[in-house]
Amino acid sequence: MSVAPWTELPPEIIETISKRLTIYTDYLRFRCISRTFLSSIPKTPLHLPPQLPCLILSHQSFFDLSTQKTHLFNHPLPSHNRTRFCGSSHGWLVILDQTPQILLFNPITRVTLFLPPINTFPNVLSFDYSNIGREYSVRNPNGQLAYFDLKEMCNDFIRKIVLSSSPSQNDEFTAFAIVGCNDSNNLAFCKKGYNSWILLSEQEIYHFWEDVVYHNGLFYAVNKGGTIAVCDVEVPRVSIIRTTAPVEFYGDIFYTVFSGEELLLVTRILEQDFSDAGDMFVYRTARFEVFKMDWNLMTWNKIETLGDKALFVGGNSSVCFSANDFVGCCADCIYFTDDYSESNHDDVCGKHDFGIFRLRDRTVDPLLPSDSRNAFSRLGCPLPVWISPNPY
Repeated sequence: MSVAPWTELPPEIIETISKRLTIYTDYLRFRCISRTFLSSIPKTPLHLPPQLPCLILSHQSFFDLSTQKTHLFNHPLPSHNRTRFCGSSHGWLVILDQTPQILLFNPITRVTLFLPPINTFPNVLSFDYSNIGREYSVRNPNGQLAYFDLKEMCNDFIRKIVLSSSPSQNDEFTAFAIVGCNDSNNLAFCKKGYNSWILLSEQEIYHFWEDVVYHNGLFYAVNKGGTIAVCDVEVPRVSIIRTTAPVEFYGDIFYTVFSGEELLLVTRILEQDFSDAGDMFVYRTARFEVFKMDWNLMTWNKIETLGDKALFVGGNSSVCFSANDFVGCCADCIYFTDDYSESNHDDVCGKHDFGIFRLRDRTVDPLLPSDSRNAFSRLGCPLPVWISPNPY
């Protein structure tokens, strides 16, 4: 019995096979088999589940975790060292560039969108390019007036921005920001079509919110004390939940992420170490601790294992995956990137603090091969950030 070559398969069979593919790179390779395949299935797959994150190293390169390879790419974005990635959600980067503009960019589709600019936050009272070194005047939550230059606003004013959904998939997407300076900050949001941002937490002046995540129609922000702000932007309303935590509940940086329906809080503990050149002190990650919220008792409980899950934390909206679903992903691990060194003045040594923390034996393994670490841990590039490839 003769077997028909792949290139002669009927278009409906080709399409059926393509819908069984779950990895975006596999889908791309499948389309490229022949002209028949290219014409039989759409350029943009609409059936794909969330993809394993890759690490954006610079404006021209990213690291593929599944293949352990660094790839080059080009996109129409500024490439100087004034750029900062202040968020990554649903395959979109949030980019600042020492101007009032806040840019959304999808590296796969190359689509760009703009959020309302920085000077439209209600607590930003004025912006003037000619007032060099004091371009922005900002009213802090405690009511005091402060002045900031372009670099300070780019690096410090917006802590993180997360999206509720992909802007190209949902016209009702919401962008949610942690903004502010010094010892307290605000929560703010905007929706598609808004000309300015709306503050949610003006009355809560004593909370310094560390991280925020979106889940089932609500945004959840956390601070270092374990307090949770549940934010419903449709009302809008903020519900502050006071929690209790164990003695070992501490850390330098906090992240929040949902594992299924469970809310986790990840604490990152830093320690001083010598730089790779050995000529100065820098901060490096020593370990992580993970806590799970008990909604019945409003208590954070420490957990010792993530099971088959892997967490990805850093400047991105923190995400959780089942490691069994992806090649190259290890279970019971936290994949972390350097999302603090610019604000802590460690950037003189480059972007050095990223790796894989293994909860089982509490060790840190390198994330990148040595050649990639040497090539891209340097000045002139934004801090690396995780992004889950999204072709739409």
